[in-house]
Amino acid sequence: MRKIIGAVFVSLDGVMQAPGGPDEDRSGGFELGGWLAPFWDEESDAGLGNLFASPFDLLLGRRTYDIFAAYWPYVTGEAKTIGEQFDRARKYVVTGSDRPLDWQNSHRLAGIDAIAELKQGEGPDLVIQGSSTLYPPLLSAGLMDRLILRTFPVILDRGKRWFGENMAPGAMRMVEHQVTPGGNIIATYEPGGKIEPGSFVTDEPTPAELRRREKVKEGTW
Repeated sequence: MRKIIGAVFVSLDGVMQAPGGPDEDRSGGFELGGWLAPFWDEESDAGLGNLFASPFDLLLGRRTYDIFAAYWPYVTGEAKTIGEQFDRARKYVVTGSDRPLDWQNSHRLAGIDAIAELKQGEGPDLVIQGSSTLYPPLLSAGLMDRLILRTFPVILDRGKRWFGENMAPGAMRMVEHQVTPGGNIIATYEPGGKIEPGSFVTDEPTPAELRRREKVKEGTW
């Protein structure tokens, strides 16, 4: 069975939209594309290289696929090696559209059930890049095996967030972490099971606390 690994470039306030360049994704009027470049450092580059050091396939949303397909097959310079890896890899695209997938080795997936079936099969791990729409359903369905958050010291205020909406609650367990000299935090998580609520309060509630709880029930707090 394959693993699904999500690797996210994210701001301190959870935005992952258009880290790579100004015109990468202006949807929603986003004007801060390319926010990642000033914070990139050698350690961040090495960590990304490690992610793609083993065989992999890509799992992508349709918009990220379109961005990648217009860039990576044609890239030159230092990024050419990753471009060639992406070109060779199988690309599994989650989309309801019947528009052609022209990039070589591209395959269409209809939705979460198709991803679950793909995960059960043989092959290399599936790596997600970008694709903000995939995280909520994958995490809620328990299909995400590893999540690598690369958090950069910037606040963007607006844009697509990787957390999304309608995500099922659950705990995560940190298995690796690193802070780079540039202040970038690379933290790797795996599923940690259900949330087990606890409390730091050991005394009986005070009369003031009981009154507060009544206000909460009444909707007047």
